[in-house]
Amino acid sequence: MYKTTQLIILFITATIAHTGYAQTLTASIEDLKTKEPIPYVTIVLSNKKGVITNEEGRFSLSITNSTEKDSLFISCIGYESVAKPVLQIKDSIIYMVPKTIKLKEILVSNKNYTADQIIGIVKDSLDKNYNKNFTKKKLFFRESYHQNLDKTNYTFMKSTIKELNKKFLDSVLRSVPKKDDSYSEILCDLYGNYNREEQKIKTLKACRLYDKSSELDITKLEEKFNDIIKKNVKPDSYFKIKSGIFGTKIDAEEMGLVDAKKDSIALQKELEERKKREEARKTNYSLWKRNSIASQFKNLFFMDDTDVNVLSKSGKYEFQLEDFTFLGDAPVYILNFSPKRGADYKGTMYVNADDFAVIRIDYENVKNLKSIKLLGISYQENIARGKMIFLKNKDNTYDLQFYEKEVGSRAGINRPLKIIEKNRIVKGKNRQNELYVKIDMTISSINKYEIVVFDTESISEAQFSNFTEENKITPVHLNKYDPEFWKGHNIMEPNLAIRDFIVKE
Repeated sequence: MYKTTQLIILFITATIAHTGYAQTLTASIEDLKTKEPIPYVTIVLSNKKGVITNEEGRFSLSITNSTEKDSLFISCIGYESVAKPVLQIKDSIIYMVPKTIKLKEILVSNKNYTADQIIGIVKDSLDKNYNKNFTKKKLFFRESYHQNLDKTNYTFMKSTIKELNKKFLDSVLRSVPKKDDSYSEILCDLYGNYNREEQKIKTLKACRLYDKSSELDITKLEEKFNDIIKKNVKPDSYFKIKSGIFGTKIDAEEMGLVDAKKDSIALQKELEERKKREEARKTNYSLWKRNSIASQFKNLFFMDDTDVNVLSKSGKYEFQLEDFTFLGDAPVYILNFSPKRGADYKGTMYVNADDFAVIRIDYENVKNLKSIKLLGISYQENIARGKMIFLKNKDNTYDLQFYEKEVGSRAGINRPLKIIEKNRIVKGKNRQNELYVKIDMTISSINKYEIVVFDTESISEAQFSNFTEENKITPVHLNKYDPEFWKGHNIMEPNLAIRDFIVKE
């Protein structure tokens, strides 16, 4: 892990590291007036390739065979565009000047559209504005997973199994990780369009940052629990698990608790099955990631089954023309949307005033998208937010440049739990062992998905059909963030949480 001082230096210092004809430019983009970082700024090298700044305004761009003619073009909605020769960039921070214009000024020279009229033209222009043809996209995909055990309360009521006492249960809870973070990153060429059935992938490089030991700890805990059960049950016993008004009967034999030899064989078989599943996951890693990317593409606002239904169900939303600005020389309407008649989202939409294409949309939920509460079990999908940014191509249609989505949920259980061992043979003594606790636990999780498309190249349907998917690349496991791993490749810069990630020994 970087030391604090090294992190600060990394954050504020741009480095141009020469290796032969290759160099990597690293810097941050800030607002000249506020000195605040500007996220999601487009950085393009002489109209050839580009990146986008992360949420902290940071970017890195790999440059090969740079000449005096190569320039960096920097653009963001609401700011003056910046153009600088690459060889003249020596500052660690590049500033952008806010570009403001009053709404009434544009209305003098343009049609006085209402917000609803703009939305109507946007919907009529969807088919012509977005490139849904076959392409080859070079993209970077990052998934972040965060899980927190928010509450682990329980009330110990009774146990006739000596080993299953309060001390043991306390140790169980202490051994369960309260927090679990993991990241996976992949650089790939994606062939096809936005439809799941018409996509193929070629993975170029991939890595995963996670703690391998967490699953091992749970496995050991399970083995310890099973060992205690085996020592305290009779061969002809069965278990009844009761929670509230429900009960489930489980044979001891079904739990693998009758014969030690059988247990050993069953355990070995389970370990082998787990190994096979892990190998299968690695073998099909590219397919797994391709499906994950396809799931995000399905959520693009112009797709038929999108969850972000601001346009497809525009009657459920209220639109307000908030302001007017520029993206470079392109005039842009800024529209806010909010729910009416039970819609799910609020947010902001940026519409090109020349062709009425939505070039950016930011959204977030205003209510739980799903909420279940029944007999002590609760579940809410309470977070759904994101943004989509599109870039105009040489054919005057738009390709996806950046996609971000966060989804979060919270689950809880607050109810009694009984594990009762019974015996079929001994009459009148069929209740032999019992564990009775009242549990109150909640767990929350957030999944974040980020896609950056660096280059989009048109291909024919025949080229797509003739391309054969490759699944040879498997992810490299990292115990901590390694800035050298992606050296020479363009990705989206990691945020501070990723740069600080490390598996504790």
